[in-house]
Amino acid sequence: MHSDPRYGNSIMYFETAPPPKGGMLYFGAAYTVRRREAGAIPAPRPDDTVFLKPERLVPTSGRILELARQVTQGKTSDLEKARAIYDFVTSYMTYDKTAAGWGRGDALRACEVRKGNCTDFHALLIGMARAAGIPARFKIGFPLPADAQSGEVAGYHCWAELYIDGMVWLPVDSSEAFKHPELKDYYFGKLDANRVELTTGRDLLLSPAQAGPRLNYFIYPYVEVDGKPYSAVKHAFRFDPVTQTAATNSDPDS
Repeated sequence: MHSDPRYGNSIMYFETAPPPKGGMLYFGAAYTVRRREAGAIPAPRPDDTVFLKPERLVPTSGRILELARQVTQGKTSDLEKARAIYDFVTSYMTYDKTAAGWGRGDALRACEVRKGNCTDFHALLIGMARAAGIPARFKIGFPLPADAQSGEVAGYHCWAELYIDGMVWLPVDSSEAFKHPELKDYYFGKLDANRVELTTGRDLLLSPAQAGPRLNYFIYPYVEVDGKPYSAVKHAFRFDPVTQTAATNSDPDS
């Protein structure tokens, strides 16, 4: 078990010999998770060199800075600025995975195309927040359907946290607010329990460090073969209920 040097994400690392020619390697992991609704998280001032810094696909200058200035004009507190940016992104973007380039979390593309998935929504939101002087961080994990007790997990979901008035990390989910406008106020400051968070941050350097480029974000298993990224990896995720006994005997911080 390792943790990455910037965000402290837990990383499970394995090395293995190659399988016989034509063979396959199988790997599995199981986690017991206790889910709960999330709200503001009290915290000391974070590292501005990390959470105010531009990233490869999330600049804080140019068009992003112009938008942030326009949207937050006349706002005085971090909370007012954060809400203005959240409202803007939620109304400016459309959740649409038909236009080429969606899902990379490219804030400039989001400005131009105004379409994308949760990654694109929150790249724009985080870029604007940082440009306005509000520390912001990217969170990614898996969504779980509210109306099912077990099943396959179809894909990932991401959201953001904004550091407000020197006191708390405030969770926001602009893409879910777009999908459910009746919950727009709720998703500014709270998150439902139908998700599991896995990692924080973008442009990730793993530990041990990967030979390939930094990861845009870290949600699926990352594999290298002979020191080169290997993408022909099949993966599947599912969730099932656990008994109360099993949950009680598990690590409460799992």
